[in-house]
Amino acid sequence: MNMASNSNMANVNGQENGEPVVKRPRENVPPESPLRSSKEPVNKVTVVLGAQWGDEGKGKVVDLLAMDADIVCRCQGGNNAGHTVVVDSVEYDFHLLPSGVLNKKAISFIGNGVVVHLPGLFTEAESNLKKGKGLQGWEERLKISDRAHIVFNFHQAVDGIQEQQRQQQEGKNLGTTKKGIGPAYSSKAARNGLRVCDLVSDFKVFEDKFRMLAEHFLAMYPNLNVDIDGELEQLKGYVERLRPLVTDGVYFMHKALTGPSKKILVEGANAALLDIDFGTYPFVTSSNCTVGGVCTGLGVPPSHVGRVYGVVKAYTTRVGVGAFPTEQDNETGALLQSRGREVGVTTGRKRRCGWLDLILVRYAHMVNGFSAIALTKLDILDTLPEIKVGVAYKVDGEPLPSFPANMDVLTRVTVEYKTFPGWCRTTEAARSLTDLPPQAQTYIRFIEDFLQVPVKWVGVGKSRESMIKLY
Repeated sequence: MNMASNSNMANVNGQENGEPVVKRPRENVPPESPLRSSKEPVNKVTVVLGAQWGDEGKGKVVDLLAMDADIVCRCQGGNNAGHTVVVDSVEYDFHLLPSGVLNKKAISFIGNGVVVHLPGLFTEAESNLKKGKGLQGWEERLKISDRAHIVFNFHQAVDGIQEQQRQQQEGKNLGTTKKGIGPAYSSKAARNGLRVCDLVSDFKVFEDKFRMLAEHFLAMYPNLNVDIDGELEQLKGYVERLRPLVTDGVYFMHKALTGPSKKILVEGANAALLDIDFGTYPFVTSSNCTVGGVCTGLGVPPSHVGRVYGVVKAYTTRVGVGAFPTEQDNETGALLQSRGREVGVTTGRKRRCGWLDLILVRYAHMVNGFSAIALTKLDILDTLPEIKVGVAYKVDGEPLPSFPANMDVLTRVTVEYKTFPGWCRTTEAARSLTDLPPQAQTYIRFIEDFLQVPVKWVGVGKSRESMIKLY
């Protein structure tokens, strides 16, 4: 064996000339960066979302969670939302303000995904101030993103004209709230909308853009009645009152998420089946009211989204037109409507009522990934001798594997129900799961098993105390 081969053998065995080989460190190698090790986000947002067609009682759940929150946010929609919150026997109605504004220790934040009608915002605050002490000092604890778009009075007028045109052309309207939300989001998408940052900046530049936008709508709708000078005067009057409320929303949320420990709550408006992408289109709202709207409407990275709570009414309601498979256009529906006081907070319209539709709620869970459910208004079922729950859809006798995108299909579905015995006694005094009748407990367990999501709260009345926490 030659020397070369001996040398190779020695190196293979980790030795050279009989001595162990010492590995020399490479020169100029920087130390491992601490940034490369994955870290859990410091703060995560807790999200409350509607899991049906809205009006599920989100305000009550938000109010419960907002009691110890540091920041309460709205991320989408406008004053087309309607939340009623009862505190100290005073009933507050919110449309644009986050219901967390009642917590005097929390900051309320209106994010960039919200469209803001300024006259509506200030009128809402003033009207709630007259009801009780809950809103005192609201301007000191409200922040509005500088990137939020503005709803103008002519957007609201256009909303009304569009609804009228739909009725004339197709014999059916969308049932909008006529609050200008759709036209304002249309301006945003067409990139000729105006934002809060424009209004609090150079007013002359804002005025020029406003006039152009108004002329754009006048060209499209010649019958539109727009008082351009009057509205500009009104908006100018809001500037100084608005300015202290305006903040860089992205920076505000970033500081909140990455700074000292904070409880941050996001209050969804509308609901999953009204989402512009996932709802019963075209009978939907104009924003994303599912969990994705939290990221885009606040500037929150997905890694900072924590628990997502779905709010589910113990039966189903819907405002306006559109398919409604479990609707009960009969005595049962009338009973639910009257016992549940099912009248829209924003519109005053009676809500259509029907049995709980778990196919629909399961679909909402697929999109949102609910951590847990808040089941509201269980007490409304107290007088019913039997209660039905929709558990499957069929079309032309064939089972439907998923919730249909096509509304013509949804209007044709027949619903397969599971029937439960009612409990025929009041649940309003219940403050724990064991206080509820066994039949009500069975109803709750069935919902959990079907959805494979735990029910965390059960609502049996109007007050904050009537939300029973199960775990």
